[in-house]
Amino acid sequence: MTPPRQGVAVRVESPTEARNPGTLDIDRLSTLDVLRLINAEDHRVPDAVEAVLPELAQAADLAVNALRSGHRVHYVGAGTSGRLATLDAAEIVPTFNAPPDWFVAHHAGGPEALVKAVEDVEDEAAGGAAQIRRHAVAGDVVLGVTASGRTPFVVAALNEARTLGARTVLVSNNPSAPRVDVDVLITVDTGPEAIAGSTRMKAGTSQKLVLTSFSTAVMVRLGRTYSNLMVSMRATNAKLRGRTVRILREATGLAENECTTALADAGGDLKVALVHLLSGVPIAQAAEALEKAQGYVRQALTSLTAR
Repeated sequence: MTPPRQGVAVRVESPTEARNPGTLDIDRLSTLDVLRLINAEDHRVPDAVEAVLPELAQAADLAVNALRSGHRVHYVGAGTSGRLATLDAAEIVPTFNAPPDWFVAHHAGGPEALVKAVEDVEDEAAGGAAQIRRHAVAGDVVLGVTASGRTPFVVAALNEARTLGARTVLVSNNPSAPRVDVDVLITVDTGPEAIAGSTRMKAGTSQKLVLTSFSTAVMVRLGRTYSNLMVSMRATNAKLRGRTVRILREATGLAENECTTALADAGGDLKVALVHLLSGVPIAQAAEALEKAQGYVRQALTSLTAR
């Protein structure tokens, strides 16, 4: 077995590193009580996320404006934070049929570190800066995620992004972290972990909530939904093809055969079929209205009603 590499030790002052007074005896409990204790701590996470919703809204608006003007959103993270960011970026494409380059994830250590812990790469500040220098431009949004608020790979990426003229956001779980010069700072105070320092727990859960809420809000604001339905989704398998028909039925109240026919006539384009069914106009006119409305279903329907 290869011994761990020795290097400089850094003491991180963060609530996530502190011992949780409520879980001091966790190793004396039954399995069920261990789980109850962890669950009780997890219940604190939604309130911590709720407290930063105004800042999260600011970040989402930055992303909406960037994407509308032809720019991109970059996620930067290491370890658990980087894996969660990579997951969110990957799922936006099939869920909302978003262009694959709208959200780009930069994970310290690259693909190998997604499936195997490579802990020392988070200290490579030069690597974080290089990733952003290579892939980001002025007008993009760069969002860094780090529980400690100080991860060198992430902080260097954000500093490089500002130098390039990109807008910057930092998601952290450490109110005590040194201030990083960003446009929006989102500090989710989840407190001490059930197991001290294990930021894959409450901190990671909060990051998942923040990232999912952020990207979903951005997609809603960009017209990738109609009501609360995923009308921009890509039907790439049998389950999703069935879901598209169900979405049409939910949105229109029409029978399955009518929805299936409309979807086929629209060449599988769910939005076109939806506008066609809700407005009663021919498929070609529905497609034209959607194009003029830049893909916003409600705007397309409003324009057709006005006519």
